[in-house]
Amino acid sequence: MRRNNAEQIGRLIREYLREESLETPLNERRLVAAWPEVTGPAIASYTRELYIKNQVLYVYLTSAALRQELMMRRGILVRNLNDRVGAQVITDIVFR
Repeated sequence: MRRNNAEQIGRLIREYLREESLETPLNERRLVAAWPEVTGPAIASYTRELYIKNQVLYVYLTSAALRQELMMRRGILVRNLNDRVGAQVITDIVFR
């Protein structure tokens, strides 16, 4: 027996997450988890802490030279991280 009102489960889950205001926190966690994949293991090894507040990603680094290098690539990193998540999660990155 085939149902005519069948819907895709992925769409239903996204709709539920949006209704329960869980979509943004989930995307933020995905973005933080994507940091090592986007930057690579070498840069990720110099990263101490990541968190998002008001659409800004705060990154604590242990290398001042790396901090300067990443500041010049900030726009590219924002775009690549948002693309990896598939949503506009952050608008800027602050390196500390």
